Amino acid sequence: MEKQPIPRSRRAGGRQARKELRAAPLAGDKRPVKPGLMGGQYKPLNESAVNAISDTVFQILEEIGLSQAPESGIRYMTDAGAVCGDDGRVRFSRMLVEDTIAKASRQITLFGQDPQFDLELNDTKVHFGTAGAAVHLVDVHGRIYDESKLKDIYDAARIVENMNNIHFFQRPMVARDVSDPKDMDLNTLYACISGTRKHVGVSFTEAEYVPEALEILHKVAGGEDKWRARPFVSNSNCFVVPPLRFATESCLVMEEVIKGGMPVLLLSAGQAGATAPASIAGAVAQAVSEVLAGLVYVNAMVPGHPAICGTWPFVSDLRTGSMSGGSGEQGLLTSACAQMINHFGLPSGAASGMADSKMPDAQSGYEKGSTAVMAGLAGLNMVYETAGMHASLLGFCLESLIIDNDMLGQCMRAVRGVEVTPDTLSIDVMRDVCMGGPGHYLGHDATIKVMQTEYIYPELADRSSPKEWEENGKPDLLVKATQKKEQILTRFVPDHIPSHTDELIRQHHNILLGRKDEVA
Repeated sequence: MEKQPIPRSRRAGGRQARKELRAAPLAGDKRPVKPGLMGGQYKPLNESAVNAISDTVFQILEEIGLSQAPESGIRYMTDAGAVCGDDGRVRFSRMLVEDTIAKASRQITLFGQDPQFDLELNDTKVHFGTAGAAVHLVDVHGRIYDESKLKDIYDAARIVENMNNIHFFQRPMVARDVSDPKDMDLNTLYACISGTRKHVGVSFTEAEYVPEALEILHKVAGGEDKWRARPFVSNSNCFVVPPLRFATESCLVMEEVIKGGMPVLLLSAGQAGATAPASIAGAVAQAVSEVLAGLVYVNAMVPGHPAICGTWPFVSDLRTGSMSGGSGEQGLLTSACAQMINHFGLPSGAASGMADSKMPDAQSGYEKGSTAVMAGLAGLNMVYETAGMHASLLGFCLESLIIDNDMLGQCMRAVRGVEVTPDTLSIDVMRDVCMGGPGHYLGHDATIKVMQTEYIYPELADRSSPKEWEENGKPDLLVKATQKKEQILTRFVPDHIPSHTDELIRQHHNILLGRKDEVA
């Protein structure tokens, strides 16, 4: 039978029906992508390369070791079996490192203030989020960089709360309008946790600031016992200054947060060609060595304390020495680090999805998309700095948070992969359509069944035909992102921290962020 053309009116009606079906909200367990999908399909290192890097890591730790540990850290590590030489370097035997890996926490839950946002870190489950210390907020319409402020951090948290594909919020900017370091740390913490119920990552400048930060968290949690049961903030800790040196002050911060029950991200942020070897393999080996030394440190204090191996080396543009966060090499470096930490069976975290581009433009799109999807496919548990970041970590853009949410949805769909079952192979559907059926799958029950559960649709990106695009006024992605940003910031006022708790915190701590009715 000759195939008949589909009448235009029928196609248009079917299209409208499909649009309406797609617009209907889905329950979280029915969505095509969600936090914690299993990656690991992409392996930039073959088996011999993994083994060679692993052996090199153990050699680095045993023969070179790390310098400049604080006295307290030296005691913890040497009590566990490390050796501090006459040169002040702490060295670690292969047996000690392997014993540490065996007893370290392999399944970590990063809690949200609301359990619906809890993140399970084990195996190759993938989560995308923010991070960084940008000193500028990108003004996309003036095309200028302004100094970032405390309220900008709060606004970013509020936007992330409304982005399904951004799974956690780590402080992405520095509050340049707060000069006192203690006030900056405590107010950054409060801006983050008051803006979103998702898991939050923060850092602290000095160990002496940690107890007051914990007091705030105890108040929000409803008591120290409730905080320790569900710690919803983790400490991003640059405990090393590459190459292979402990960062004394950060180590003391790490000791305090561990005592306070806070999970830690052991962050090694070398720069290939500057503070790490220029070769990708060497940069990976150094980063893994540094975080495993940190893991010995943590587990010498509290065996099994939740610690994420933050192999976070960056790439240099060797022509200039400047950082290149959006490069293909950055994607490779991050993915290789993820593969190595997965090799050891440990929770992993690294940066990917940064852009060297200064604005949310075509360069930004290809840099972010290519590097973020590589990290996800590699099975990195926590992919930091994937949304909003520009100018090689110097600028942060609120509009990009919204655009990147679409991008990360596509990345997660790639991570999810293709499910092959007798049902998805669809032979009965083919038989139904081709043997006496309409000759197409439009409107078929099987098509309707999977259109929301197997396919993801962007919230902002335009997929219309040129004719429809013109009829719709030639919508611009950046304009739509700005409109969405303004809608969230004018209408969404988080109320998960009760007013009486907010007032209690303000009575006892120097909170500079305005009350929620003042900052929305």
